[in-house]
Amino acid sequence: MDTKSAKANEYGIGELLGMARERAVPVVRGIPDAALAAPTPCAEYDVKTLVNHLFQVVVQFQKLAAKEASDFGETPDRVGAGPDWRERLADEIDKLVAAWSAPGAEDGVTGAMNMPARLVGSMALLDLTVHVWDLACATGREYRLGEAARAVVEQLAGAVDELAPTARQMGVFGEPVPVAEGSSDFERLLAATGRDPHWKG
Repeated sequence: MDTKSAKANEYGIGELLGMARERAVPVVRGIPDAALAAPTPCAEYDVKTLVNHLFQVVVQFQKLAAKEASDFGETPDRVGAGPDWRERLADEIDKLVAAWSAPGAEDGVTGAMNMPARLVGSMALLDLTVHVWDLACATGREYRLGEAARAVVEQLAGAVDELAPTARQMGVFGEPVPVAEGSSDFERLLAATGRDPHWKG
């Protein structure tokens, strides 16, 4: 295990999700209705559909933390269900952090593919980090994880390395984007998922 991976593993997934939550909730609360149709770095999603996707991820990964069956078959229009969607999503993010902070959440395997639970939790962390960056870019917000959340990027870098071959085959990640020398670890993480770290809408 390298030094970075060791440092990331000092933290539970619940703790790392809590760090990501601190950046995610302000971005979600700051999304204006006027931006819901705006494009995002995920070409197949506009802001509204990406929020609905993130909502679905947050809800279903709570179940996976409890070793329950998840269902990603349909994505409900939770944004269209009422104007309080920002606070409802913030509440679900809180529940996600709590679910992965529960004793035993990282133990064993979970999900239809029986993947290691910590890796599954890392997938939730990836969406709560990268998709929130997508939303920040799409709505003209700055996204900075900050030094305190360096362990989030370290955990995700290892997870992306492990997930990337299958994720690219399935179209979940795009081909890696070249990055300039001196790019930050977070920019390298974004590029590894197929994103342009300097995307502009």
